[in-house]
Amino acid sequence: MQRTTISLAFAMAFGGSAVLAAPAEASTIETRWTNVEVETVAEGLVRPWGIAFIGDGRMLVTELPGRLRIVEADGTLGDPIEGLPEVRVRNQGGLLDVTLAPDFAETQRIYISWSEPDAPGSNVTSTAVAHARLADGALHDFTRIFSGYPKVDGGRHYGGRMVFTPDGQHLYVGLGDRGHQMLESQDLDSHTGTLIRIHPDGSVPADNPYVNTEGALPEIWSYGHRNIQGIDIQPSTGLVWAVEHGPQGGDEVNQPEPGKNYGWPVITHGEQYGGGQMAETVSFKKDGMELPVWHWTPSIAVSGMNFYDGDKFPAWQGNILAGGLRGQQVARLEVDGDRVIHQEVMNMDYRIREVRVGPDGYIYLLTDNRDNDKILRLKPAE
Repeated sequence: MQRTTISLAFAMAFGGSAVLAAPAEASTIETRWTNVEVETVAEGLVRPWGIAFIGDGRMLVTELPGRLRIVEADGTLGDPIEGLPEVRVRNQGGLLDVTLAPDFAETQRIYISWSEPDAPGSNVTSTAVAHARLADGALHDFTRIFSGYPKVDGGRHYGGRMVFTPDGQHLYVGLGDRGHQMLESQDLDSHTGTLIRIHPDGSVPADNPYVNTEGALPEIWSYGHRNIQGIDIQPSTGLVWAVEHGPQGGDEVNQPEPGKNYGWPVITHGEQYGGGQMAETVSFKKDGMELPVWHWTPSIAVSGMNFYDGDKFPAWQGNILAGGLRGQQVARLEVDGDRVIHQEVMNMDYRIREVRVGPDGYIYLLTDNRDNDKILRLKPAE
């Protein structure tokens, strides 16, 4: 394993936030509770986006340009797995997330999300989800279970993160506003800017909030989102939490509840790129619209998130770990009930696309520097 040389000094900032920053000469990150060592597990990837742990130290990793690989425990990259659908790779579109079926150990079934064109080679796309059986270096019995409506021209804000509930009965998928479809995030006849909730076979749960609402799409759980980039289930409550991109400022942490409106683009702490309030925005709050649990202003370009539930960092139990692309960081958020009460920032010197807690209790990161990307591992420093 190659060790990344990063050191960060602990400093307290106003508003209950601690920021870590230091030169890159040493081998540890100094944090509030423990020193953290950063190892390079694998390198040579191209824009890795999603990761799932499939046993014996092996990892299943998606690459945005449309490749799915097994990465061995020693960091060896396997050949691209065959059997993927057509993936429209454009701007932020490509092969997105991967997660294991709740019964993966018996079925070897996995779930992927990707940018699906409406015709071969078309730029008119939506976020789609499918499951397939992984065997002999290929995907078998490929079955699409969801495709967002409507498909639109453009290559931005696909969302795509997925998470199963602990009982395996429900799958949440975060979606984006597709960039130039902002006001559709307020419409219930569109999947644009929503968090959806479906069964593992793609069918709609009978207790979804809009199942009996005329004109509304029944998969919708919550709406008014800009671009959900990370979702996870809080271990202590079983509730879903999500992080999403704001524009210039206003990245958010939300705890989406059924049928609730999270405001985009009517309310936001962000502004237009280059400055100034967006035409659609009225304020940072409005009756009938939910305020974020936490927000980053200025934006860190928040990416993947995970609640920590391993045994290697006991002081971090129940904390949110969220990556930052523009911020090149991992933000550790201490949570009390439905509130974030403290932030500590670990400067990684890499754009971080995804954060996952491995079955070994260590923390795995995917970098997104667009050149020789890596899988990093955080572990307590000796």
